[in-house]
Amino acid sequence: MCRNIRVLYNFEPPATDDEIRAASLQFVRKVSGYNRPSQANEAAFERAVDEVASASRRLLAALVTNAAPRDRETEAEKARAKSRERFARA
Repeated sequence: MCRNIRVLYNFEPPATDDEIRAASLQFVRKVSGYNRPSQANEAAFERAVDEVASASRRLLAALVTNAAPRDRETEAEKARAKSRERFARA
């Protein structure tokens, strides 16, 4: 999985449309190999981002869990700690 795509499920507050779109954009960039598509491919690229975002919204709405929602700041701190540990070894 792309490191830039973050888990969006089971957070309080829920993932925003901007977060879902950003994850969708990263996914389409990874799959297509384009950071920015050419003008000839721009429409297809944007359509793919929209379709992935739509599918992601439906998925997030349909998922069910008994786990308590995660706190964004706590998860962000865990990620920062993991990054510090990872790069301290280098």
